[in-house]
Amino acid sequence: MGALTATRGLWGPLPLPLLLLGLLVAAGTSLADRNSSDSPFTIQPTREEMTGESSNLPLASHNISLTEHSSVPVEKNITLEKPSNIALTCQFTTSGDLSAVNVTWRKDNEVLKNNYLTNTMGNILYTQYTFTIIDSNQMGSYSCLFEEQKEQRGTFYFTVPEIHGKNKRLITYVGDSTVLICKCYDCVPLNWTWYSSNGSVQVPVDIQMNDKFMISGTYANETKLKIMQLSEEDKGSYWCHAIFQLGESEEHMELVVLSYLVPLKPFLAIAAEVVLLVAIILLCEVYTKKKNKPPDEREFEQIEHLKSEDSNGIENSAPRHRKN
Repeated sequence: MGALTATRGLWGPLPLPLLLLGLLVAAGTSLADRNSSDSPFTIQPTREEMTGESSNLPLASHNISLTEHSSVPVEKNITLEKPSNIALTCQFTTSGDLSAVNVTWRKDNEVLKNNYLTNTMGNILYTQYTFTIIDSNQMGSYSCLFEEQKEQRGTFYFTVPEIHGKNKRLITYVGDSTVLICKCYDCVPLNWTWYSSNGSVQVPVDIQMNDKFMISGTYANETKLKIMQLSEEDKGSYWCHAIFQLGESEEHMELVVLSYLVPLKPFLAIAAEVVLLVAIILLCEVYTKKKNKPPDEREFEQIEHLKSEDSNGIENSAPRHRKN
């Protein structure tokens, strides 16, 4: 503003548009200085980007912050569906000598020697690794390591999107139809594939050879497998595989097929137990009644029984006369 005041004293009052333009330039300069101080790196193209093939790919930036007092490694999970340019930044805050801190990058257990930068700002040490992911071999874990008195590690995990289905067992009955569903939220796989297994080997579900299967949604974010006229041979494990440019993801489901007699077995067992218990109770009651009869009644029953036997004997011993 001092420069503006001197100019105004020399040439007279400045026009209002020119004054506003000067203020905007000053504000933009201070904002640019502040942004450059907050970010120690200007993301530079990698050598693959320089060739031109990956220059059209999107850029994804991810950050991890560590301190000298971090007790456990810091981890960050990153879901990646398509090829991208990647910029990973780690910042390490310490009260010690930053020049004594050794910085390394690793992919899985392999040391990375190229494409990373380091910079300092105050008591913070920054490091950035830039690269391009174009296939499944470049997926995995990328770690930044700061070695001072003890090692501090930050790790980025790159995976393809997860797919979701019913993890609980699906129970159906013989002769029915059922539908197995898999979904991928916020992503669209290149293709879906269904597999079945009644043992240890996965077999692709062939809808051409077996008309009891029907698959829909092969090129969408959801796929359905319909199984018709279920039999007990259809039980077992089913997997849905989602195929992406950078890898595959799968989900597992368990199908149980029951006959209609299976739910009745517990009730039939309970009914048999009830019938047996009732029969035992009735036999016990009959035996108890006979045992508890008074002696006179028992003697009377014996006499009546003897009389009936004598009368039967007399009738049998009487002579038979032939009719002339």
